[in-house]
Amino acid sequence: MKTADNQVSAKTKLLDAALTVIRSKGYAATTVDELCAEAGVTKGAFFHHFKTKEDLAVSAAQYWSTVTNQIFESAPYQNLSDPLDRLLGYVAFRKELLQGTLPEVTCLVGTMVQETYDSNSAIRQACHQSIFGHSSDVAKEIEAAKKLYAPKASWTPMSLALHVQAVIQGAFILAKSDQNAEVAAESFDHLERYIRSLFNR
Repeated sequence: MKTADNQVSAKTKLLDAALTVIRSKGYAATTVDELCAEAGVTKGAFFHHFKTKEDLAVSAAQYWSTVTNQIFESAPYQNLSDPLDRLLGYVAFRKELLQGTLPEVTCLVGTMVQETYDSNSAIRQACHQSIFGHSSDVAKEIEAAKKLYAPKASWTPMSLALHVQAVIQGAFILAKSDQNAEVAAESFDHLERYIRSLFNR
């Protein structure tokens, strides 16, 4: 029983390390040795849980979805009764998360997919599932808001949800380029104004 607990702990430490190191250095520049050092585990522990760095990256994308979904599900905007308020609250909450260093506030799967989309199909697919899965959750709020405030609009809830993610991921790229999260915050403000313009409330 103790061994099993230690194994689970080591795996979680490695996944947490992946979230930190890959967002800081990128997937290609991250080494197994660095991941083990960040996690405080041996290479033997690494290869007990993951066959390769790619295997860890795929698991890290899935882990990222689990961790971030828990954050969004418990966010204050979820308690709002109006779906449009929840959608706007979601954007505002994403802006609030821009606190800390750039690696801490940017997206793991967005970082990895930019590097690997044409070179590693397994990682690309894992990132796709994370991004599009989260977009599907946002689309549910958009669908409810659309029924109330824009029932005749020609756009689809999923297309708007994906646009929201495109703006967010693009904002992260701007922040990295400028070494300043404020430029991302301004993009989120523009996104909020755009969303308001789509709904007749």
